[in-house]
Amino acid sequence: MMGEINYRALLDVAPTRRQLIVGAAVVCGAIAVGQVPAWASDDLGISHTCAAIHQEVVFKANAKRVYDALIDAKQFDKVIQLSAAVKSGAKLGDKPTEISRDAGGAFTLYGGYITGRQIELAPNQRIVQAWRTGGWDPGVYSIARFELTGQGSDTKLVFDHTGFPESLAEHLATGWKINYWEPLAKYLG
Repeated sequence: MMGEINYRALLDVAPTRRQLIVGAAVVCGAIAVGQVPAWASDDLGISHTCAAIHQEVVFKANAKRVYDALIDAKQFDKVIQLSAAVKSGAKLGDKPTEISRDAGGAFTLYGGYITGRQIELAPNQRIVQAWRTGGWDPGVYSIARFELTGQGSDTKLVFDHTGFPESLAEHLATGWKINYWEPLAKYLG
């Protein structure tokens, strides 16, 4: 039927993460030097704000242990207890850690300061979340993608975070390191 979109066909030709990152870099580079193509004019409503976080970390644990620690509420609560936020005495909310193990399910972390929905869960391989902090405007969500790859007895986690307010890039990048990766490494160690 005319007008219908074949989403399966779109997925079959979806660009790779590397193509997306390179494409974003090209667009940001063009914006930085003022060489924005005519199709990217403001009258089309295209935003020129580019902010993304890409981090890679290796954990001394297999992919199943890393995956489970990220989506099991009891395990992740232990990670939270090792985080810089808790150690600094930051005032977190009083909501319990809850993490759905189902795509579409909700999660609540850090006392309710971080909330969202599981978009995709591929056991021991990938977690994709609609992710937000409590300080953001209502309805504003970002996308957090955790890709796990076994490396012998270790696991490489490739993390990409996009769609957040550009002014928060440095704060979020530091936050992922000190409130996720470092305490997760301690927990798994």
